[in-house]
Amino acid sequence: MLNVQEVFEKFEEIGCCAFATLDGRGGIDSRIAHFFAWDEEGLYLRTMASKPFYRQLVEGGQLAVSGEKTGGACTWDEDNLPHFQPGYTMRVSGAVRELTEAELKAKAAASSLFNVAVYDIEKYPETRVFVLHSAWGELFVYDFNCVHMDHKIQRERFAWGGATFVDPGLTISYACIACGQCAEVCTHKAIVPGDPYRILGERCDECGNCYHVCPAGAVEAKGV
Repeated sequence: MLNVQEVFEKFEEIGCCAFATLDGRGGIDSRIAHFFAWDEEGLYLRTMASKPFYRQLVEGGQLAVSGEKTGGACTWDEDNLPHFQPGYTMRVSGAVRELTEAELKAKAAASSLFNVAVYDIEKYPETRVFVLHSAWGELFVYDFNCVHMDHKIQRERFAWGGATFVDPGLTISYACIACGQCAEVCTHKAIVPGDPYRILGERCDECGNCYHVCPAGAVEAKGV
């Protein structure tokens, strides 16, 4: 399972990401931002107290972040079929809290990553720092044309700060009659024969092909 440092480094490779918050009116607001630091408590971001982003973080207490790093633009072959370059997406969702000035100074003394926030506060006094301290997420590596992998995707979920996650992938129950139709229609090489057949969640895109063809209703859709 990815640790907080590894999650931060993946987001660093991506650069700017979409940060989404509850807008306080029953909707969702988003903007482009980035994490500037990490430690064992979580991932850190900053904004200004004069911005709606600050109010939404304080009042809603929740944050969702996503981004993608691609290997290049999609190309098309002579049959007009797409060829996607390998890449990955990252997403994380969870609870945030605002740091006190004393907490920030202590963290800056322990790690130079926090110096940028200290500098910003000196230049822009309304700067505020938050930590995403309890969250779950997913690294979704894709190689749809199997350039580097022998299957299309590899998913890894993670959590910290007491958060939990649901394992990726659809599942097959003991209602399975082992007819093999699910494996025939799976384009992700995610289904293993057996009694019952089994879905490798880390390879499953939850596309629903197996769910669609199963004559026994043994493939179970995701509840969350």
